[in-house]
Amino acid sequence: MAWRSLSDSSFVPRSAALLCVHARIAPGDPRARLPGKPPGRPKTPRRPAGRHRRTGPRRHPQPRKITSWIMLPRDTLTPSQDKRLLEVRLACPDITQACDLARVFADLVRHRRGYLLLEWIREAEQDAPKPMSGFAGFLRQDLDAVTAGLNLPWSSGVAEGHVNRVKTLKRAMYGRASFMLLRTRILTQP
Repeated sequence: MAWRSLSDSSFVPRSAALLCVHARIAPGDPRARLPGKPPGRPKTPRRPAGRHRRTGPRRHPQPRKITSWIMLPRDTLTPSQDKRLLEVRLACPDITQACDLARVFADLVRHRRGYLLLEWIREAEQDAPKPMSGFAGFLRQDLDAVTAGLNLPWSSGVAEGHVNRVKTLKRAMYGRASFMLLRTRILTQP
């Protein structure tokens, strides 16, 4: 058998020839391709790498970006961020209500004004968007604890930190050592 090069137009691979026989396709037909190799599509032109400014109208900002603008104190926003937030607020009245309520709630938490919480909950349950009114309803269910968290100077953060440390140790040692070693590691660390 003579050697045939792949550039030879009369050369048809054996598997493609068998495909042609079974499917009753002529060997030169474009459908006579090897299985698993679909015909190529024309290449679409790609944009050059890198970011280019759009010449058309501005895109809407991402929800995460809007949330960060809402949660930051108003005096820390740049003029362009303040302008974009104003555009979003004018475009959607629900975002305007949610923005106002979120800023008041953030002020309650920052300045520890738990005595105003019940008033905020009433306002949020009356005319806020559904997610915000649902949040206010959950706060009302545990009103005493939330008010105490906003008013009292004590925090359970230290205890929560120790619980987190114990759980991390437990996960790290799972299946590797005995309970006595775990107990020793937990009790010896500060």
